[in-house]
Amino acid sequence: MPRRRPPAGWRRFAGIAAVAILLPACDRHAETAQGEDSVAVAVETVRYTEFAPEITLTGAIAARTLTSLSFRVGGQVIERNADVGQHVAPTEVLARLDPAEQEVNVRTAQASLDAAKSQLAQASSTFDRQKTLLAQGFTTRRQYDEAQEALRTAQGALTVAESQLANAQDQLSFTQLRAGISGIITARTIEVGQVVQPTETVFTIAEDGPRDAVFDVQETLVANTKTDPVVTIALLSNPEIKAKGQVREVSPAIDPATGTVRVKVSIADTPPQMTLGATVIGSMRMQPQRSAILPWSALTSDEGEPAVWLVEGETNVVALAPVKVLSYERERVVIVSGLEEGQRVVTKGTQLLRSGEVVDVVEEAGQ
Repeated sequence: MPRRRPPAGWRRFAGIAAVAILLPACDRHAETAQGEDSVAVAVETVRYTEFAPEITLTGAIAARTLTSLSFRVGGQVIERNADVGQHVAPTEVLARLDPAEQEVNVRTAQASLDAAKSQLAQASSTFDRQKTLLAQGFTTRRQYDEAQEALRTAQGALTVAESQLANAQDQLSFTQLRAGISGIITARTIEVGQVVQPTETVFTIAEDGPRDAVFDVQETLVANTKTDPVVTIALLSNPEIKAKGQVREVSPAIDPATGTVRVKVSIADTPPQMTLGATVIGSMRMQPQRSAILPWSALTSDEGEPAVWLVEGETNVVALAPVKVLSYERERVVIVSGLEEGQRVVTKGTQLLRSGEVVDVVEEAGQ
């Protein structure tokens, strides 16, 4: 069946309508090309400087020297005179054991000593008599030698008995546990009635003297810290109380549970307010690094990694560039790589950008 052609009037109307639709579209395309609908952004020119970030960590005050105390003999505890947190003097008795066994040993040793003295007196008298008789010719040389040998044996027995008595007296004195140093008790493991073994730790004392501030630090921070840094220590409860310290010891092993390294900072003049266990804040400068400092608003994300928007040349086309961040400061970020000197980075308006989009720069800083 032959197709019917539309009337000539209808064809003219359709042509006019098509032209009317295409003209606004062309106008909008022209406006976009001229940048009238582009995103307005603020940019900053990248400038590299030597930046030494300050790191701040929380730690605690600890004693430079911890001493573990134990009895030299075993027995049952009959007295405990000290507790955790108490300050003790070197001669102070912290605890006592039942001395019954040691007292018996002392009495036995004393009896042996008395017997040795008696034997020595008898042997000495016999030797003197034999010596006189030998000079007068009324005894033999053999009897004289035997008396002399008996005297020497008695003298040796006396020495042994004196040593045994001294040892028994020492054992008796060991039933009293003295501090031996001045310090604060930080731990105890005994109670009255408990039976303890020799060398079993019963008290731990933090010795008086210099203190340390102990921090658990990330391994990367330890590696990037300059040699022998000066650390400023401030009391958390009162930041006005401060002291200077030097890194004294860095643990050679990493804590497998936390992934941190223990660092001990010695404090030469410890303020009295920095008591054992007090929480402190330590601040120090890291090694200077060539870095670019930008406002925090410039930072965005590219598949979970930090990145920034770059404005390329005179075309004002934006592109996403991955960067490596050294540290996140207050209202700014420190970037160590990924940018070149003189590049322009978008600092405001990043939320509306797409790669390859033309932007309108309305504010520029860092020139």
